[in-house]
Parts: sequence; structure tokens; C-alpha cells
Amino acid sequence: MVTFVDYLRRVATHDWYIVAIEMILIGLVVYWVVDFLEGTRGERLFRAVIFILIAGVLVLKLIVSQFHLERLQYLYNGFLIGVLIIAVAAFQPEVRRALMRIGQSHLWSSTSKQLSRTAEELVAAVTELSAARIGAIIVIEKRVALGEFIETGVRIDARVTAELLKTIFQPGTALHDMAVVIRGDRIVAARVQLPLAEAVGTAGRGLGSRHRAAIGITTGSDAVCLVASEETGIVSLAENGKLIRNMRESELIERLAGELS
Repeated sequence: MVTFVDYLRRVATHDWYIVAIEMILIGLVVYWVVDFLEGTRGERLFRAVIFILIAGVLVLKLIVSQFHLERLQYLYNGFLIGVLIIAVAAFQPEVRRALMRIGQSHLWSSTSKQLSRTAEELVAAVTELSAARIGAIIVIEKRVALGEFIETGVRIDARVTAELLKTIFQPGTALHDMAVVIRGDRIVAARVQLPLAEAVGTAGRGLGSRHRAAIGITTGSDAVCLVASEETGIVSLAENGKLIRNMRESELIERLAGELS
């Protein structure tokens, strides 16, 4: 049975820079997986699986090396195979999303054009909604995951289109109330409940619940939020807890394309 000390001795026989490169590559892969799953249910499941595997290996190595329980090692190896099969089934939505993202690489389409199209769809939606005096609030997730808020809403996972956003916010529909969350070029969820800003200052007096929610979510995260006012028909952009009103469409498209990237 190979112990941890034996493993370190074997590693010491290799060139240090090769070991360093391997460790960096492994770290990058793990970081990419965690970043990809961030804000999803798969994130918690992935961390739980990693914890079980690491704890199992450490405890098992200690027990086997001390008491020579080779049968326990055999059973644990079978357990790992079972965990792998369960993980593939449990991570099916995330695996499918990863494959779709790989398929949409630069070889097939331009990412910048895709993001610009998404920004144009968002601006077109809020512009038409504001013109019709229909309230709307759209949150664009960035580096800080909004998983805790997404869980309060209804999952959608659909491509961003102006038509779909206008349909969601139509009064009387099941999803029109509260917020929509955007991740990349996908509508992640609708009817998402957001925190309301408590104090918005003298400049924010008279703001409705949508504007206060936009200020609240952008204060506690790096998200960007679009708000269409049903009272005034004004389109506003919230970022870093501040509200920018009456922005031109060209400015909004350029700003959102940069935020989405």
C-alpha cells in the first residue's frame, strides 16, 4: 500500500518545474469547473463530492496503513466508481451546458457579435416596454453569483430575445412580477425576488420598488440592472448602487455589451 510519504518521495524524484506545471494545470481545471458551476445547484453538489472524496482518501489511507484493511480499500474503489456514475447523472444539465458552450466556440461564431446581439435584444425589450408603460427589471449577473436570488424565482434557461422578455413582463402573465436574471446570453430565471435598498438618499426619493430593488441588488453585488418605469416610461441603468437615468439606446447597447463580456 502506497502511503502519503511514499507519494511525496516519488514526487521528489521528478523535476520541480514539471511538478509545478502539473499542479498549476490541475488548479486551473478545478477553478474552471467551480467557476462554471458557480451559482448553480451543481456547485454545492460538486463541493460535497470533492469533500467526500478527499476525506475518504485521507481517512482510508490512514486506516489501511495502520490496520492493513485491504478489503476496505477494495470496497472504497467500488464506491468511487458508483460516485462517478451518480455524478454524471447529477451533473447532466451542467455537462450539456458545457458542451453547448464548447460548440459555440470562436470556430463557429464570434463571441463579440453574440454579446452585441444580446445587448441589442435587452435594450430593444426595455425600450419597447417603457414606451408601452410596462414595468420591467432585468438583472445582468457578472462575477458575483446570484444563485441565492435565482433560487427564489422560476428557472427558464432560454436564449435572450426581445420577444421573450416582452412576453415575460406582460401584465397578467405568471412571470411578469419581480425580476429577470441574465447570465451571458441566457435568461436564467424570472419572477426573481430582489432585496430593496433601504436608504436611497434625497435624489432617490419617490422611487418605486423596481428602482429600489435595482439599487439594492447592485449595491450587494457587481451586477448591472436595467429598469423600465411604468409611471414615467424612463429606462434606467443601475450599477454599484447608483441609478443612471435617461440613457440613449446607443449608450446602453455599448455599455451592456461590455458588461456582458
